[in-house]
Amino acid sequence: MATLFPYDPALIAATLTPPQSVADVLQTMQIIDATCVQGDGLKWFNGLYLQVTQAVESRIAAGGFSDPEWLAELDVQFARLYFSALSAHLQGANCPGCWRAMLAVRDNVRLARIQFALAGVNAHINHDLPEAIVATCRSTGTVPNRGTAQYRDYTNLNATLDSLIEAAKQTLDVRLLGDPFPPVSAVEDTIAAFGVKAAREKSWMSSQVLWQLQGSPPLAAGLMDSIDGLVTVVAKALLVQVA
Repeated sequence: MATLFPYDPALIAATLTPPQSVADVLQTMQIIDATCVQGDGLKWFNGLYLQVTQAVESRIAAGGFSDPEWLAELDVQFARLYFSALSAHLQGANCPGCWRAMLAVRDNVRLARIQFALAGVNAHINHDLPEAIVATCRSTGTVPNRGTAQYRDYTNLNATLDSLIEAAKQTLDVRLLGDPFPPVSAVEDTIAAFGVKAAREKSWMSSQVLWQLQGSPPLAAGLMDSIDGLVTVVAKALLVQVA
């Protein structure tokens, strides 16, 4: 087991059962948030993701989407991949390299909260999201094409997600334990350039390729391995330690 904190077995227990609803997703994230201490980098990605999920839930409840059931299913399929990667890593099993890059250093108090938050967002959107879109389309009998109601709903969330990311860049720009994080151009430039709109569009494009490769599992696995390699490079750039 890749145990860094004494409560890691509790995190494994919390993530073993795949969520079946947005309420389940929120419950698991809230357990993770309540369990993790401030010196755990996981807390800051999970906290940001919790805010995002709450915002998505509120927008779905408020209406305005063409296919709210599809968005809710995407939310569940998406979160399952995060919980699965976390559970696998904590149990010493294989998980994507982009997740491992962040989870392996979650006890490094020299890193900033925002570095962990964005490294998790990077892994989740750039690696996991294409698989989540395909799983959602399979479950709902839809196809990941542009111009569909589902695609319009998907892109309509970009502004909400961007605003939460931009706010996090300000509030989480301190080290894990809350002490000031010195300005360093290389890391700050990487953080400043990070946005979700282009990443989500690229993930939709990747989902279309994955959809076409459903009959060729080896090719689909090869595509995901390539994506993981590229996303892992970005993760490592986001997690550069500053003295």
